[in-house]
Amino acid sequence: MTSDYELIDCGGERKLERFGPYTLIRPSPQAIWPPKKPDLWSGHHGEFTRTEGGGWKKKKFPSSWEIQFHSLKLKVAPTDFGHLGLFPEHAHHWEWMKGLLNKPSKVLNLFAYSGAPTLFLAQQGHSLCHVDASKGMVDWAKENRDLNGLEKASIRWIVDDAMKFLRREVRRGNTYDAILLDPPTFGRGSQGQVFKIEKEIVELLQLCRSLASDVFSFILFTAHTPGFTPMIQETLLKDIFEGGKIESGEMSLSDKVSLPSGTYARWSHV
Repeated sequence: MTSDYELIDCGGERKLERFGPYTLIRPSPQAIWPPKKPDLWSGHHGEFTRTEGGGWKKKKFPSSWEIQFHSLKLKVAPTDFGHLGLFPEHAHHWEWMKGLLNKPSKVLNLFAYSGAPTLFLAQQGHSLCHVDASKGMVDWAKENRDLNGLEKASIRWIVDDAMKFLRREVRRGNTYDAILLDPPTFGRGSQGQVFKIEKEIVELLQLCRSLASDVFSFILFTAHTPGFTPMIQETLLKDIFEGGKIESGEMSLSDKVSLPSGTYARWSHV
C-alpha cells in the first residue's frame, strides 16, 4: 500500500523526511555519517533544531495536514517538541501483530500517543483500550479516528497515568489478549505523577502480566530511551513472561535507508 511518508536521507546527525507534500529536517543523533544525497536537502520546507534559540525554522508548511500512512489517514502537525504526531518506525510491527491476533481480540495500548497502532488494529476488527496521560494527544487520536471513518469502532479512550490505570484494571479483574507499550524515558501523568522508565518498568511489566488473558497473544515493548538496548528489554520480558517466543532488535524508519530509531522486544505465544 502506498504511503505519504518517506525517509529521504540522513547524516550529519540529521534526517530528511517527507510527510506528504512537505520535506522536513529533524535532529537524528544516531546519523553520524555524512548524508548520501546532499543535493536533496536544500529544497526542504522546514527544519527543527534543539540548539539554544532553536525550534522550527523556515516553516513553509501549514499548521497541520493529512497524509496516507499504510492503511490509515493521519493528521500531521509539527509541535514545539519537533514531533509530528507519528512514529513511522512502529509500523515495523503491524503485520506481525495482525498475524497473531484472533478476531475479535481485546487489546491494550499504553502510552498510545496519537493512535496509529490503535486505529490499525481497530481496522482489523479488534477492540482497543487507548491510554495516554495527555488529553491533547487523546483528542488528536480521536481526530485520526474520524479521518478513517472509525467512529463506531470499539475503542475505549482513557486519559490517565499508565501505572494508576494498570493497578485499577488489576483490581477490577480485567484482562487483555494483547498489550502494546511505548513508555517514555520521563513523563508526567494526568495529575502530575512522575514516570521514570528505569524505576517503573519492572512493576509496569508485572502489571501487564497480571492483565494477560488465558488466550494472551503478545506483548510489544518499544522504547526510545538511550541505554535501553534490545538485550535489556528482552531480559526484562524473559523475567516476567514465561514460555512463548521472544524477539528483540532495533527499529528503523525505512527499509531503503538504514537509520536506527528505537528498540523493541516482543513476546508472543508462538
